[in-house]
Amino acid sequence: MFAKRIGIDLGTTYTLVHLPKRGIVINEPSVVAISLIDRKILAVGNEAKEMVGRTPETIVAIKPLKDGVIADYRTTEAMLRYFVNKALGGVRLFRPEVMIAVPAGITSTERRAVTDATIAAGAKAAYIIKEPVAAAIGADIPIGSASGHMIIDIGGGTAEMAVISLGGIVAINSVRVGGNKFDAAIANYVRKKYNLAIGERTSEEIKINIGSALYLENKLTMEIKGRDIVSGLPRMLTVTSDDVTDAIQTELEAIVASAKQVLQNTPPELAADIMDKGMVLAGGSSLLRNIDQLFARTTGVPAYVADEALFCVAKGTGIALENLSSYKRSILATN
Repeated sequence: MFAKRIGIDLGTTYTLVHLPKRGIVINEPSVVAISLIDRKILAVGNEAKEMVGRTPETIVAIKPLKDGVIADYRTTEAMLRYFVNKALGGVRLFRPEVMIAVPAGITSTERRAVTDATIAAGAKAAYIIKEPVAAAIGADIPIGSASGHMIIDIGGGTAEMAVISLGGIVAINSVRVGGNKFDAAIANYVRKKYNLAIGERTSEEIKINIGSALYLENKLTMEIKGRDIVSGLPRMLTVTSDDVTDAIQTELEAIVASAKQVLQNTPPELAADIMDKGMVLAGGSSLLRNIDQLFARTTGVPAYVADEALFCVAKGTGIALENLSSYKRSILATN
């Protein structure tokens, strides 16, 4: 059997690929390593991520997506081709139909860049689905029912929140804040407070290992290594979960404010449904400790993290692609 349909969650930080009946087959960083001498692509995904911060001057490891949209077209195309070929294997008779999940807040120009890059990467047809809708489908929310459901999808580049009813988006908001901004805020905080320069890999590890949206009673600690700004020499120190909570306050406030805006724009009947069912959190950055409690406290609406939150968008693209005729009318733009 030839796999003719692929669902892709084209994320700022990670790209996930979903194949019907097989599930998630690829989960790799959205990173491409390029030789500056001949502009040749040297590595993509996991292999390229290993090179971040460790390359000589002639090689650069770049993330071709910024805030969920294409910042470097040629590199994105090469990355998509790599992931499509890896998912389907070498020899194939058919060009696949590909569905790509993109932020709901992107412009028509940005949307066109995604479809063009997907076709150029070897797809027969490219479909676009909005990330909050894909996340809702992947989180098993019955979006077709005449009832309000609120999904908050927090990824690497964007946080998007939407109220969905009868298969369509009723209220939506998007803020270009996500896991990457958390990482940058942690690095800045450590630099200012401890005079220690750390790389993005280290700040990401701090976030994953000890990060929390709320202050913890029992603080978590972690030893980190970096370069002392004053002496210029390597140094080691211990950071706590409180440091991370302090560092990312501004970013969390922006996401919460965006969620409140959506709730304010939601019709009363649907708002009542959301109070009953609660908000569903999806996306990799929703795995930050206590982020569901933060939303519940600040909005007064119950919140919980979806099962397999990291995979919701990719699973949703796969499910929507398998049931294309059902979803086409309300949520897809086709090219």
